[in-house]
Amino acid sequence: MRLRSGRVFSPFYVMELVRQAQQYDDVIHFEIGQPDLPPPPGVREALSRGVERGETAYTESLGLGELRRRISEHYRHDYGVSVDPDRILVTPGTSIAFLIAYELLAGPGDRIGMADPSYPCYKNFAAMVDAEAVFLPAGSEKGYRLGIEDLKKRELEVLHLSSPSNPTGVLYEGERLAALAEYCRERGIAFVSDELYHGLVYDTRVHSAVEYSEEAIVINGFSKYFCMPGLRLGWMILPEELIRPAEILAQNLYISAPTLSQYAALEAFDYDYLARVRETFKKRRDWLYGELKELFAIDARPDGAFYLWCDTSRYSEDAVALSRRILKETHVAVTPGIDFGSHATNHHLRFAYTRSIEHMEEGVRRLREFFDLDR
Repeated sequence: MRLRSGRVFSPFYVMELVRQAQQYDDVIHFEIGQPDLPPPPGVREALSRGVERGETAYTESLGLGELRRRISEHYRHDYGVSVDPDRILVTPGTSIAFLIAYELLAGPGDRIGMADPSYPCYKNFAAMVDAEAVFLPAGSEKGYRLGIEDLKKRELEVLHLSSPSNPTGVLYEGERLAALAEYCRERGIAFVSDELYHGLVYDTRVHSAVEYSEEAIVINGFSKYFCMPGLRLGWMILPEELIRPAEILAQNLYISAPTLSQYAALEAFDYDYLARVRETFKKRRDWLYGELKELFAIDARPDGAFYLWCDTSRYSEDAVALSRRILKETHVAVTPGIDFGSHATNHHLRFAYTRSIEHMEEGVRRLREFFDLDR
C-alpha cells in the first residue's frame, strides 16, 4: 500500500485469512498469537474495582510511578539486574514502543537491521520514520539467529533483535546477546531488543539485553506471558539520555497508557500463577511439536514464545495458496510464512499453540485428512 507521502506499507496475508475464517462456525485457530488463558486473578479483581476507585484519570506520560517501580523489581527478580525506574516508559502496547524507538534512533535513509524472518510490523514501523528496513537472512542454516558476521556485511544505524523470536520461537543465548550488544556499542549502532515473549521460555534460562548494555532499548509488555493482550500495555527500558525525548514523544502520541490497565498490571507479577501459564504453553508446545513433525519438516524446536515454524516444501512452495486451501477445505486457520520476510518464507507456515490441546487435536486430525496421512 502506497500512501500520498510515498511511504509503502506491507499488508499481512494472515489478516485476510482471519477475515475469511469468520464465515465458518467450526474454525480451528492456529493463526493468531494471542493467549487464551486469563490474566492473574489479581489483575481481574483490580479491573473490577478500578472504576469505583476512580482510576480513570491520566497518569504522567512516563507511566504510573508505582508500576515502573514494580517493573524494575521484576528485572531484579528475573535477571538479577538493577534498573532505575526512571529509565522505564510505560506504553499502550509494544507496537507504539517500537515506533518510539525507531523515531528516537533513525531518520530518513537510516538502515535498521532485522532478521529475516521476523515480526512483520518492524518494516512498516521503519517506513513510518522514512528509514530502510534491512533484512538479514537468518534461516535454518544459521539456527534462525543473527551473528556478528551478519552485521559486518551491511552498514547499519540500528539493530533490532527479537528473542524469543516470532515466528520461530528461537532464543538468543546470553553469550551471543552479549557479543552483539558489544559489537553495536563499539561501532555506534543503536541496539533494540524485543523481549515480549520473555517468561514463555521453557527449557533454558533467558537473558535480557539490559544485562549486557545500558545503551540498549529493551521492549517488553503484558500481552503474552501475562495474558493481558486487550489491556494494551507495554514498557520500554531506555538509556538515560533518551528518557526525556521518549517522554516528549509519548506526550504527543498518546498522553499516557490506559490508566485502568496500569493499576491492574500492579497485580500481574504473580509468579506462582505465571509459572502455571508457562507450564501450560510448554505442554502445548511439546504436544503440537510431536504431532506436526510428522506432517512437516520442523528444523527449529522453539525455545520459547508459542509458535512452530513448519516447512511445507514436501507439499507446496506457495504457502499463501496452501494456507488458503487449508482454510477453505478444512476450516483450519494458519499463518503463511511470507508475512515474516522473504528468506525461504514462501514454503513455511506458522502455527500458534495458543489454544487448548483438545482444540488443536481436532485441527491436527483435519490436517492429516487434508494431506491424506494415516497414523
